[in-house]
Amino acid sequence: MTRQRAVRASLMRGGTSKGLVLHAAELPDDPTERDALLLAAMGSPDPRQIDGVGGAHPLTSKVAVVRPSDRPDADVEYLFLQVRPDRREVSGSQNCGNMLVAVGPFAVDEGLVPVAAGATTPVRIWLANTASLAVAHVPTEGGAARYDGDTRIDGVPGTHAAVAVDFAGLAGSSCGALLPTGNRLDVLDGVRVTCVDNGMPVVCVAAAELGVGGYESPAELEGDRRLVDAVESLRLAAGAAMGLGDVRAGSVPKVSLLAPPRAGGLVSTRTFIPHRVHDAVGVFGAVSVATACLLPGSVADGIARRPDGDHQGVAVEHPSGRVEVVVELADSADVEVRRAGIVSTARLLMRGEVLVPGAVAP
Repeated sequence: MTRQRAVRASLMRGGTSKGLVLHAAELPDDPTERDALLLAAMGSPDPRQIDGVGGAHPLTSKVAVVRPSDRPDADVEYLFLQVRPDRREVSGSQNCGNMLVAVGPFAVDEGLVPVAAGATTPVRIWLANTASLAVAHVPTEGGAARYDGDTRIDGVPGTHAAVAVDFAGLAGSSCGALLPTGNRLDVLDGVRVTCVDNGMPVVCVAAAELGVGGYESPAELEGDRRLVDAVESLRLAAGAAMGLGDVRAGSVPKVSLLAPPRAGGLVSTRTFIPHRVHDAVGVFGAVSVATACLLPGSVADGIARRPDGDHQGVAVEHPSGRVEVVVELADSADVEVRRAGIVSTARLLMRGEVLVPGAVAP
């Protein structure tokens, strides 16, 4: 009889996503062996992920790998891995800002950072996927992370403790430039778009240009074969224009459909991630969309409702409600990102061991 391997892990919600958070030391160093273990742990490939702990959707089939950092400017390093439910694929080609929100509390609870004397402990996190830095301000009490609080985020029931995250060095972290094509407005695949990379490569396009209203449900958009094909054709063209090459097998860029806001926000979005439609919007995706919408001369002209002033706390609307982000730009010939950040919540759901069949565990 082949015994199962027990891997110490936490199951956590971060923002509007959910997944496993693990110490890097729990995983094999070899990426192929690591990915085989994670696929088995999550139950992939299987659309239901019935034989693992995955949630049968890209938003609930995520992994955060955390290790202590040797960098002088960081406490821990965070590697995000997207485990595909429906095929044998583990991708580290992008960040996940939602799971990032869970990394700070995990680092506190696992003793990877000293707990501050006050009510909040800062955790400096190096984002290994894109070589950038974030600082999470984690509510703490009694030497541990606090998860109870009165902050509500759309797409998550109830209220929880607020985790504020400030970002540094996001601009161009995947494509090498905030505006990867060098332009505020491009025509790609016959469609007007703005391509931006402020933590996540995103192609912003007016929903009306693709023949939809931009307020449809994710299921309605996914069921529109003409639209799905048009979005993928646009995404492939944008991938090349943004310096990402052939992105047919990649998870970036995302394509975000923009429509005028309906709930007092900056803009309303429907985001392909890349082939399913997000039930909400990713954290870094929201930051990139907000960046595009705050730039005069972008595809968002006439769609977004821009606030006055340089310090921009704005809400990006999505199918489940809205997410609050902060984007501050210096608008000149060369656009500079002065500040970017979000406030979200996380919760520890379960802590223990995930069991992996011995036949696949190294």
